[in-house]
Amino acid sequence: MTRALITGITGQDGLYLGELLLAKGYEVFGLIRGQNNPKRALVEATLPGVKLLTGDITDLSSLIRVLAVSQPDEVYNLGAISFVAYSWENAHLTSDVTGKGVLNVLEAVRLYAGDDLDKVRFYQASSSEMFGKVQQVPQTEDTLLWPRSPYGVAKVFGHYMTINYRESYGMHASSGILFNHESPRRGPEFVTRKVSQAVARISLGLQDEIVMGNIDAKRDWGFAGDYVEAMWRMLQQDEADDYVIATNETHSIRELLDLSFRAVGIDDWSGYVRQDPAFMRPAEVDLLIGDASKAREKLGWTPTVGFPELVSMMVASDLAEQKTAAGI
Repeated sequence: MTRALITGITGQDGLYLGELLLAKGYEVFGLIRGQNNPKRALVEATLPGVKLLTGDITDLSSLIRVLAVSQPDEVYNLGAISFVAYSWENAHLTSDVTGKGVLNVLEAVRLYAGDDLDKVRFYQASSSEMFGKVQQVPQTEDTLLWPRSPYGVAKVFGHYMTINYRESYGMHASSGILFNHESPRRGPEFVTRKVSQAVARISLGLQDEIVMGNIDAKRDWGFAGDYVEAMWRMLQQDEADDYVIATNETHSIRELLDLSFRAVGIDDWSGYVRQDPAFMRPAEVDLLIGDASKAREKLGWTPTVGFPELVSMMVASDLAEQKTAAGI
C-alpha cells in the first residue's frame, strides 16, 4: 500500500487530494497544526480514513518526527498561508510559512530519505501569483516570475527551492504552478466563495449587498477537484518536473458576478454590488491565464469542469447551506 503525507490537509485542496488518494487505495496521513485545530473535526468527518498527525511546517524537528511516523512514499506540501490579501498585513509570517516552510519540508524529506532519495517523491504547491506583473500571455513554465504580493514572493522562494533540491540532491521533487482553482470547499475569504455565499444570502433575503474591490481583474479559474488529479499525476512520472495547471481561459470578476446572480434568477446585479477602495490590493495582478499544454501532453491531464459549471456548483452549494442555517 502506497503511503502519502499531505501538509495543508485542512484546506480545500487537501480535502480533495485526500479523497482522491484514499479512493486509489493509499494509506493517507495528514499534517495539522495544533492539538486543538478548529478544522480537525471537518477533516475527520470528510476523510475518516486519514490518519492525522500534529506538526508545523515552520518547525523542522516536528516534520522529521512526522515523517518517521508516516514513512511516506509521496509527500504533498500544500501547507501555506494562502490568502493573498492577508500577506500584506503579515508579510513576515507569510514568508515563514509559505516560503521557508517549503525549505523545512524539503530538508526533512532529504534527511528522512538519507542515501535512498528515490524512496520519497515530493510535490510543491506553487502558484500563478508568482507571475504577478505578467511578462507573457498566456503564462507557461518558462515565463519570467514577477510576484506582486508577499504571498507571491514567498511562493517564488518555495518554487525555486524545490528546483534547487531536485538539481542539487537528485530528489524527485515537482512543482505544480496552479492557477486559481475553486470549489464549494473554498474559504469564504476568497473572492469566488465570497460572491457565491453572498449571492445565495441575497437571494434568500438574508443580505443586502456585496462589497467588492477590483471587479475588472481577470483570472484563470478551474475546479479544485480536477487540479488535485494533476498533482497526483506529477508524482507518477519517471522524472520530476514543473507544470502549469490551468484551464487556458480567463474570466473577469464581473463575469463571476454575472453567472452567480443569474444562477439565482437575478439579471441586473448593479444594485447589490458596491466597490470599496479598502478591498483593492496595494499592487494588483490584472490578468492571469495559463498555458497547460505541457501538463496535457506529458501528464494526460485536462480540466473536466468549466467556469459556468463551477460557478453554478458553488452557488447551489451555498444556497443549500444558507437554507439549512436559516431553517428555510
